[in-house]
Amino acid sequence: MQTIYVDVLIVLNIYVNFFLLRITAGFTHSPLRTGRCIAASVIGSLFSLTILLPSLGTVLSILIKLLAAVSIVALAFGFKGRKRLMINTAAFFAANFVLAGTVYSVYTILAPKFIHCNNACFYIDFSLLILIVTTAVLYLAVRLIRILADRSPDDSYNVLIRAGKRVISLKGLADTGNSLVDYFTGSPVIICSSESFSELTGSELDISLLPKGFRLLPCSAVSGSGLIPVFRPDEVLIRSCTSGDRKPVDAVIGFGECGGKAVFNPKLLKI
Repeated sequence: MQTIYVDVLIVLNIYVNFFLLRITAGFTHSPLRTGRCIAASVIGSLFSLTILLPSLGTVLSILIKLLAAVSIVALAFGFKGRKRLMINTAAFFAANFVLAGTVYSVYTILAPKFIHCNNACFYIDFSLLILIVTTAVLYLAVRLIRILADRSPDDSYNVLIRAGKRVISLKGLADTGNSLVDYFTGSPVIICSSESFSELTGSELDISLLPKGFRLLPCSAVSGSGLIPVFRPDEVLIRSCTSGDRKPVDAVIGFGECGGKAVFNPKLLKI
């Protein structure tokens, strides 16, 4: 009989849930705060304790898995409407299926002693190195698919940016030429004008005296290289002027020369 250590089970699931949520965020370009990601991972790990129960049957196990997925996604990303919740949940399920399918294949073919399965949950007693390599490969594979799937859309947009109680709306420009990414978080950078800086902060743009929460990011353009001030707002929405759909995105706001528009990479609009 397989011995299951509850502490190992919980830690394993926190780690896996964290990376699956990061994969989901990367695949759907949804904003995901680290604190919310950790909290959702911890709550989600509690569902893994069903492995300790007697067999619940396929239907009940699937229902519990569905409840767990919706709860984890809602806690991690917040409720941004039923459509967005369904999309993020589907992406989270897809990431789970890929990982679980790989594990189940090994479990079925090799029947190793370090894997135990019950109520659609797995307990894996193996080295941390193997776990890190497995999740890293899955993450890189999903990111590659995401890059290949991104295409430039043909539409006009409005970009809504909220920082505290200040909210501004700018005309958006989807431009594949904006490939700027925040080095610290990996999030795409939306470039706005210096006038937008004043509207959001109430002060003139001065890179030598930036408000709290701002920092400088190296930036290269046709005209040369330099530093631009960037910050992470409380919320960013990109609205399609054609359909009226609004999509919350995970992006950092930068300020520079942009022709008065909010210039963003169109990959933010995918899924």
